[in-house]
Amino acid sequence: MAKKTTKKKAATPKQKRSFGLSKQNKILLGSVIMLFAIALFFSFTSFYFTWQDDQSLLSEFANRNEQAKNLLNKFGASIGHLFLYKGFGVASFVFPVLLFLSGLTLFFSLPKKGLVKKWIWGLIFILWFSVAFGFFAEKWPLLGGLVGFEMNDFLQDYTGKIGVLLLLIFGLIFILVRLFKFTPESTLQYFKQKKAALTDELNNSGDDENSSANATSKQTAETVEEATVEETPVVVDTYTHKEEIPPIEKEEVPANDDGFEVTVAEDEENVEESLNIEVEKITEEKEEIDNLADKLVDDFGEFDPTLELANYKFPHIDLLDQHGAGGGITINQEELEENKNKIVETLKNYKIGIAQIKATIGPTVTLYEIVPDAGVRISKIKNLEDDIALSLAALGIRIIAPIPGKGTIGIEVPNKNPSIVSMRSVIASTKFQKAEMELPIAFGKTISNETLVVDLAKMPHLLMAGATGQGKSVGLNAVLTSLLYKKHPAEVKFVLVDPKKVELTLFNKIERHFLAKLPDSEDAIITDNAKVINTLNSLCIEMDNRYELLKTAMVRNLKEYNAKFKARKLNPNDGHMFLPYIVLVIDEFADLIMTAGKEVETPIARLAQLARAIGIHLIIATQRPSVNVITGIIKANFPARIAFRVTSKIDSRTILDAQGADQLIGRGDMLYTQGNDVIRVQCAFVDTPEVEKITGYIGSQRAYAEALLLPEYVGPDDSGTSIDNNIADRDKLFREAAEVIVIAQQGSASLIQRKLKLGYNRAGRIIDQLEAAGIVGQFEGSKARQVLVPDMLALDQLLDNEKNNN
Repeated sequence: MAKKTTKKKAATPKQKRSFGLSKQNKILLGSVIMLFAIALFFSFTSFYFTWQDDQSLLSEFANRNEQAKNLLNKFGASIGHLFLYKGFGVASFVFPVLLFLSGLTLFFSLPKKGLVKKWIWGLIFILWFSVAFGFFAEKWPLLGGLVGFEMNDFLQDYTGKIGVLLLLIFGLIFILVRLFKFTPESTLQYFKQKKAALTDELNNSGDDENSSANATSKQTAETVEEATVEETPVVVDTYTHKEEIPPIEKEEVPANDDGFEVTVAEDEENVEESLNIEVEKITEEKEEIDNLADKLVDDFGEFDPTLELANYKFPHIDLLDQHGAGGGITINQEELEENKNKIVETLKNYKIGIAQIKATIGPTVTLYEIVPDAGVRISKIKNLEDDIALSLAALGIRIIAPIPGKGTIGIEVPNKNPSIVSMRSVIASTKFQKAEMELPIAFGKTISNETLVVDLAKMPHLLMAGATGQGKSVGLNAVLTSLLYKKHPAEVKFVLVDPKKVELTLFNKIERHFLAKLPDSEDAIITDNAKVINTLNSLCIEMDNRYELLKTAMVRNLKEYNAKFKARKLNPNDGHMFLPYIVLVIDEFADLIMTAGKEVETPIARLAQLARAIGIHLIIATQRPSVNVITGIIKANFPARIAFRVTSKIDSRTILDAQGADQLIGRGDMLYTQGNDVIRVQCAFVDTPEVEKITGYIGSQRAYAEALLLPEYVGPDDSGTSIDNNIADRDKLFREAAEVIVIAQQGSASLIQRKLKLGYNRAGRIIDQLEAAGIVGQFEGSKARQVLVPDMLALDQLLDNEKNNN
């Protein structure tokens, strides 16, 4: 039998909830406000015709025997008296308009972005018009209302009528400049265009009047020309003769600072007209391309993927503990001096002089940089690695000869009292907080006590190796914690694979915030190897679907695609949606290779090769980086690598292509490379209770309805259907696939695969079933199959007949 599937619905932008009301309450409240606005309009209009008759009834509002002549009876008379007589006069008509727009916004659940601006400018208009009409209160007292009269009276006591008039003029200029973008240049340009248009119209009318005279003159000229030709023979040249017209004189202007000569035509009016035509063409072309998207952005703003969880709060720093001595480094001068003397003495025993030496103190390791005397071979110092380690009686001596970018040789010596680098100090660092990266990860601190922050999106995949107990799992927790502190749930999703079943279980609490899983999967964190294979193949389907979206959107990577979607240039009805980053984390890769082999390696290799551009990034961790686990294909696509302490030089070379990982001191001491230099880093320590507090804080907040559902993958041994027309054995998505094919009138498996988020094998089986049902034609090579059903009505009739016959 086929597995029960849950259809993944395309993510659509959800409208912002206005005032925290439900959809039904917004419709009711919007209706009330719009009807009240209409009532105000009719009461205001009627007031100016009936106010004298209704004046005596204002005090008789409770008396049911009295009737007012206002269209809304005593209510209209009272409200009109309040707004028009005691209020702002004619300017009060702006209130019904603003109220109607507010009700309309609530009724249709429109964004409130432009509504506040309309209210602000509406109130400014009301105030200005009330004062302006109040200026004429002696003749027309009802125009400005009591507010306009009192404000004019108050202002005239201090500035006089001329002062009030000047203030009104300034108010008008303020409105024209700030609201209508008025400038003197635009006004002059407008009048020049009107003048040019009027001139052209007059010239055209003059041409019509002289057309008959021109025709007569032309006929006379032709007669004279014929007579001349008959009298005198003329040799006709092959060039067409044209009457020479003297060129327009130009005023020469000296060369500008750039050395270019500029000429200005005297006929400025004609040049200006030509220039206007060009500008109009450019503007019109832009409107044809971007008009709809620009209008949507103006009306609704850019699409906000975080809108559904707009109240989401990022974890605060107090959820992390301050391990160690507050993140600082204790300098032990005696230890520094002792190590320096031992290094100098050991090299002196082998007749190697040192011209200079300095120390850089890190949290767990101190780097001693030495400049040897002239003529000393670097390889000679490199070969003394074991001798220096013996003299210092220290574990983990590492010699860098030479240090890249410097003319020195580095000797890394572990500190006797190493400092713990807490995750709190790394997250709180300025470098991490101000990181302008897509997927910022704070690993820890370098040997110079600088926070190492890298972008996973640029790695683009990370390979992590280390022996048991050397800090590998803590490193994974540091990676996930970094992303939780910087990214919203709408921006990144995790696919977590934990064969050991105990390392990543804490992240179950954030399943509906940050995790992605297969449909019908109970646990978001994958522990079964069979489900790992399906998940990896599902990610490959997701990768192919995303590339199809990028192709139709004509962009090259996920960042450009999401930017275009936010700008509302991609239509969700065409299948487009905001695409979050997906980070696949596999805690123990060697176990998967041992149990699944090629079934795991093939999709991993595909994802590593192709998934970078569409925002799927891989983090793979393993205990022993042997060549049969990390194959050449996988290794070639993981330029970013982290090595904790390993047991042999061979393992170090396998993971880093260099020695050194076998000389680390453990407990988070690691080497990081992104294809060039190898950097020694002390990984930040985040304890299990801290991770539990972070995930608990996030999990307690409002979440999505479910985790992000990946496309369904049906393996070759899973349930399928035969090619015959057995209705009972048809795929559960047969009806939906048939509708997709009939609507698009294109019979192809790739269309079903893309629209229904299916694997290619399952889509191919559905196509065979559609062929058996008579919905699509036979296979025709590279061509799409012919669709035999013309419309949805015919499809319904066909399927109903099948059902009745069976």
